[in-house]
Amino acid sequence: MHAPSPLHLLLIDDHSLLRAGLRLVLEQGLPHAMIREAGSIAQAIAEDQVRPHAVLLDIEMPGLSGMEGLAVFRRRWPSAPVIILTSHDDVGTRAEALAKGAAAFLSKAEPTDRIVATVEGALRGEAAPSEIAHSIARSQAQLTPRQYEVLDQLGRGYSNKVIGRHLNLSENTVRVHVQALLAAFNVASRAEAVAVARERGLIR
Repeated sequence: MHAPSPLHLLLIDDHSLLRAGLRLVLEQGLPHAMIREAGSIAQAIAEDQVRPHAVLLDIEMPGLSGMEGLAVFRRRWPSAPVIILTSHDDVGTRAEALAKGAAAFLSKAEPTDRIVATVEGALRGEAAPSEIAHSIARSQAQLTPRQYEVLDQLGRGYSNKVIGRHLNLSENTVRVHVQALLAAFNVASRAEAVAVARERGLIR
């Protein structure tokens, strides 16, 4: 009887104690896993050896951010699911990560069996857990009808002044709605807000 093929996991977190704890959880729950650790995205890229079957990536990293790392690894290893790790469970960040191709979004405070189950699910190609979809729905539901109108206008490339004229709003009021949209999507720019909205199917 042949031994199972090793399961290569790449674990990226800048906190060595958290890495050690997660490694222990994964080794106990996935006995055939071979886990490579990196303290930064740059280190993970520089020490690129065997293509991982999955990547576990902390969202809050020095240097390249977790979101930037997500994009890097999705390009480098498109068949390897990327599981985002976080200490702060935030609806907007969950939604953004999922929209950018994360296979799952996992709080470091989750029970050990949940962590292992999430990794196993991602490796099987299962969709992100339903609570993530619910989180996205809740974040979208928080938008007011007026904010949806402003979002549609942003998607058409209009300035605040033009949006105000189209919607019969003052430029300052439009600016307030735009800032609310940036906060809702957890992004820093109008272009990012439009990109996230398109990925979620909110605008064309």
